[in-house]
Amino acid sequence: MLELFAFAFMQRALLAGAMVAVICPAIGLFLVLRRMGQFGDALAHVSLAGVAAGMLMQAYPVAIGLAFSVAAALGMDWFRQSYKRYGELSVAIMLSASMGLAVVLLSIAADRGAGAGGVLSYLFGSLMTVTALDLYVIGGLGLLVLLTLLLLYKELLAITFDEEHARVSGLPVGLVNTIYMVLTAAVVAMAMRVVGVLVVSGLVVVPVATALQVARSFRGAFAISVGAGLLAMLVGLVVSSALNLAPGGVVVLTAVAILLVVAGYKRIRGLA
Repeated sequence: MLELFAFAFMQRALLAGAMVAVICPAIGLFLVLRRMGQFGDALAHVSLAGVAAGMLMQAYPVAIGLAFSVAAALGMDWFRQSYKRYGELSVAIMLSASMGLAVVLLSIAADRGAGAGGVLSYLFGSLMTVTALDLYVIGGLGLLVLLTLLLLYKELLAITFDEEHARVSGLPVGLVNTIYMVLTAAVVAMAMRVVGVLVVSGLVVVPVATALQVARSFRGAFAISVGAGLLAMLVGLVVSSALNLAPGGVVVLTAVAILLVVAGYKRIRGLA
């Protein structure tokens, strides 16, 4: 089994997967605690429209997907502020708009023979075909995301647990929220290339759900969610390679299996 990792494409897959497995739960913890878990799913669908646009433009699809995601993240934040009592409307609106746009752009790409079939690698993920350029993009964006989270850690923590108190305390809530939304968009667009649009939100949310079962502090939840993400990525990559299955789907199913094991163990221990 280990001989698989002697191949360059497997090494690139492992490196890209590890970076995504760290960054997705890191950004996802704040999303879940702010009850915004579905934002990642909406942004993933927006990224798909961006990929289709990139293929039409004959540009790097991840870059166009990132631009679309950033615009959508800012748009959803604006809608969330406009509908404070119905914040989930922002997700529904963006999902509807993005899927409509994706369908239109994909149909145009198909008519023009613009390689619309390649969109499947972004729809389902393509760990085994990660290129050196993908690694540079994922690594650069990932480092930027982690550094920004570190710099804004206290502000994000304050806003996450009590946004109104943070605002009264003089924190630049609007600016921090905008930066965080842009970071979330970057993570989703980056992860889309590895695990696919259909499952990217699972890698953002499920390891965090695992951590919240057992963690006793925010830092503990952060560490456990990242660890669960890395474990799911490693196991999923090995299993998908051995059984010739779609890596993205196997990774997320592995993350769900880890969650079920942890939740089951907690329930049994509680009954004992």
